[in-house]
Amino acid sequence: MDETMTMKGKTVVITGANSGIGLEASLGLAKLGARVVMVARDKKRGLEAVEYVRSGSGSKSVDLLLADFSALKNVRKLASDIKKKYKKIDVLLNNAGGIFGKRALTADGFEWTFGVNHLAPFLLTNLLLPVLKKSGNARVVTVASMAHTMGRINFDDIMSEKKYDEMGAYAQSKLANILFASELSRRLKGTKVTSNSLHPGVVHTRFANSGSPLSNFLYSRLGFFMETPAQGARTSIYAASSPEMEGVTGKYLSASRIAKPSGRALDEASAKRLWDLSAKLVKLS
Repeated sequence: MDETMTMKGKTVVITGANSGIGLEASLGLAKLGARVVMVARDKKRGLEAVEYVRSGSGSKSVDLLLADFSALKNVRKLASDIKKKYKKIDVLLNNAGGIFGKRALTADGFEWTFGVNHLAPFLLTNLLLPVLKKSGNARVVTVASMAHTMGRINFDDIMSEKKYDEMGAYAQSKLANILFASELSRRLKGTKVTSNSLHPGVVHTRFANSGSPLSNFLYSRLGFFMETPAQGARTSIYAASSPEMEGVTGKYLSASRIAKPSGRALDEASAKRLWDLSAKLVKLS
């Protein structure tokens, strides 16, 4: 971490912050002086995560908000709580997500992977744009994955009703993350809010706990070859805090560098189509 970087006076909201990459990104940004707002599903684990960040960073400016992204009413309440508590947001780090072994539906009737990994952050980001714009130079950072290279947006079966494959659904959601981040950057042209996405690396976290028995087994057994959550958080911290990323928008990062995503991730027509569909699904006014 570049010790010359500082986030003093900045407020950062991090989703999926109670474990893995989100937890370590929270710690790293707290060490840089940011007020860190950690969003978690579970209160007990969330409070434990807050204590971990406070003790590890020496900062008392670490807050906890609760939201389960499998219901959009919770996303709306989270956005409302954030707008009530904070006058401005300097960074929104869309980090929450997972892989799901069996097809399931969210409270709103969406396929779980697409709903939690894409629609929830899509809605949250749009609801928080007013407070992001107030900060002057705000950043939206969305954690995607190189798994997007295996994905495609299946507009004819976006909820995987005809066929469900956990990796296919995950890859589609990560491609959606990049398309969303890029389209957001275009829609924010003329503002001082930037939007970028990233691949954190292949990181050993609790990520596959809700996956199939096979993916869970492989993920746990291959952990020795993977990066630690702290290593995996580096690119998120870089995108959120580095002076080098000031004003940089519409990019995809890997290993704290601008990288080139797949051809499908660069398809502006698909990005606009996905945006319009997502806005309709979440009833974005």
